Amino acid sequence: MSLEIERTAATVWIRVQMARHGLTLTELQAASSFPEKAPPPAPEPARTYRNTEGQKWDGQGEMPAWLQQAINAGQSAEHFRVA
Repeated sequence: MSLEIERTAATVWIRVQMARHGLTLTELQAASSFPEKAPPPAPEPARTYRNTEGQKWDGQGEMPAWLQQAINAGQSAEHFRVA
């Protein structure tokens, strides 16, 4: 059975049950029969990068020269990640 057919059958069943019990959509909503929308996912934590000289970058904006040079030399950016 396709998803569309299953959804249609479920909708018909729900409508029959609502009519059978004399329920309206407004009554169901008032009874909190529907879950609230899920909150948006939390933002990803900020990433911070630091080299041995104490230079830092928060991961926002253009990559600083010290980190770009290290990457160009073959080092991974993750090597400098501290958070």
